[in-house]
Amino acid sequence: METRDLSKAAIAVIGAGTMGIGIAQLAAMHGHTTYLFDVDAAKSQSALAGLESLLAKRVEKGKMTQMLLDSTLANLSIVTNINELAAVQMVVEAIVERQDIKQQLFVQLADICADDTIFASNTSSISITAIAAAVPNPERVVGLHFFNPAPVMKLVEIVRGLRTAPGITEGLFNLMRAWKKVPVTAKSTPGFIVNRVARPYYAEGFRALQENATTPAQLDFIMREVGGFAMGPCELTDLIGQDVNFSVTQSVYQAFFYEPRYRPSLVQQELVDAGCFGRKSGQGFYDYSQTPKAPVYTLPTIDVNDATNDAALPALVVRGDWRYANGLVERLQAADGLTVTLEEAGVSSIDIGEVSIRLSQGESVEVDYDDAKVMLMDWQADWSQARAVVLAAGMACDADELKLVAQVFARLGVGVIWSADHPGLYVLRTIAMLINEGCEAVLHDIASEADIDAAMKYGVNYPKGPFEWAALLGYDTVLSILNNLQRLYGEERYRASLYLVKKAATCHTASA
Repeated sequence: METRDLSKAAIAVIGAGTMGIGIAQLAAMHGHTTYLFDVDAAKSQSALAGLESLLAKRVEKGKMTQMLLDSTLANLSIVTNINELAAVQMVVEAIVERQDIKQQLFVQLADICADDTIFASNTSSISITAIAAAVPNPERVVGLHFFNPAPVMKLVEIVRGLRTAPGITEGLFNLMRAWKKVPVTAKSTPGFIVNRVARPYYAEGFRALQENATTPAQLDFIMREVGGFAMGPCELTDLIGQDVNFSVTQSVYQAFFYEPRYRPSLVQQELVDAGCFGRKSGQGFYDYSQTPKAPVYTLPTIDVNDATNDAALPALVVRGDWRYANGLVERLQAADGLTVTLEEAGVSSIDIGEVSIRLSQGESVEVDYDDAKVMLMDWQADWSQARAVVLAAGMACDADELKLVAQVFARLGVGVIWSADHPGLYVLRTIAMLINEGCEAVLHDIASEADIDAAMKYGVNYPKGPFEWAALLGYDTVLSILNNLQRLYGEERYRASLYLVKKAATCHTASA
C-alpha cells in the first residue's frame, strides 16, 4: 500500500472532551475541514465555546493572529448526526477507554464511511490489534496517541496493530510532522512506548520509600536537583492522580502476564485505598490544604560560623577513570583550598583522608564494603551546575569523616544529602532501569532507539532519553548496576535485557 497523502484530508474527531477538542483544534488550525461529534451534543457546543474563548485570549496576548483564529473556527464545525461523517478521510476517536465501546464505534462507522477511511484511536493503553479485530478492513485501524494537552505536547505515538497498513502509518507520520509534532512509531503492545518505558521511574522511587531509605520530599528533591527531572515521582503522581497512575501500572502488569518489572507498589496502593489521589483530592504524598503546597526539602548546609570549616583540608587523590563524572573532578581541581592529585591507576575513587568515595555500581555499601571506609555516590546530571550530591556512607565511616567530606563538597558550593544504604541509590538506579526497559522494547521490535529517546523526552519531559543516558554511562556500567541489584535482591525484576547484554559486549565504553 502506498503512503497515504493526508495533507488535505477531511477529519472527524469523535468525543468532545479535553483531548477531543484539542485534537480538533490541531486539525482545524492546520487547514483541515474538521468535524466534531459527541453523543452529547451539548458537550460539543460547550467544548467549541470554550475553544473560541481560549483562542480569543491568545489573540489578545499576541500569541496567535486573528487570521489564524478565524480560519481555525471556519474549518471546525459540529455535527449532531454521525451519518454526516460519510465523506471524511480520517476519524480520530477520543472516547472512553474501553475496548468494546471503541470497537462498536468503528463498526458503526464502517457502515457509514468509505472502505479506506482511516480509523485512528487515541487510546493510551488498549491494544490496537484487539480493537481492529472486530472492524471491517482492519488494516485501516491505527493508534494515534496524543498527550494532554494535545495542542501543546509535542509527542504523538503512531501505533501499528498487527494488520495496520504501512502506508497509513507513514501517511500519519508525515501528517504529524506537518502539524509540527514529534511523531514516533510503535508496535501495539501494552503501554506502547511512554507508558511502558516510564514504569521504572515510579516503581524504583516507590520502592525506596517502601524500604524506608528516603522520604517523599527528599526523593523528589533528589530526582529534580540531582537527576535533572522536571518533577519527582511523588509530586508527579500526585499531579497525575494516584488512582490513575496506579491503574495504568496495574494494567501494564496484568497485560504482560505479571512481569516483575511492572509490579505495582504497596505504597501507592495504600494511598489509593485511602482515597488520597493527590492534588485533585487535596491529599496524596503531600497535603495540598497546607501552605506552601509544593513539596519542601531543605538541602543540608555547612555551618559557616564553625571555625573548623576554615581549617586546612587533606590533599585529595582522584584515582581511575571517572567517565560521566569528569565535571566533578574539574570542580575539585578549581576549588579554593583544595589540593588534588590525579592517578590513572586503581579503582575509580576520590580519596579524602582514609575515606574512599566511589561512583555507585549498584552495590550495597553495607554488604559489599562492611569494614571499609567507603562512600557510594549517586549519579549527578550536570556537575558544572550541581549544588547537591547524594552519598551513602559505610558503617566504618565515623562522624568526623562525614563532616570532613561535607566540608570538601562545601568548598564547591555543593551540599551533601546523606542517604541510607540503598543499592544503586536513586537517580542512577532509576536511569539504569529506564535504559533496561528501553532495551527490552527495542529487543521486541516495539520501537527504535531514536524513537524511544524522542518519546521519553517529548512525552514525559525527561532530560535525556534512555539510550542517550546509556551512551554517557557506558552499557557495561549499566549492566554492572543491574547485575549487582539482581545479586542483592535476588529478583528477576532486575535482570538485564539481552539487548543490553549484547550492547555491553560490543560498545561497552562511555562516550567522551
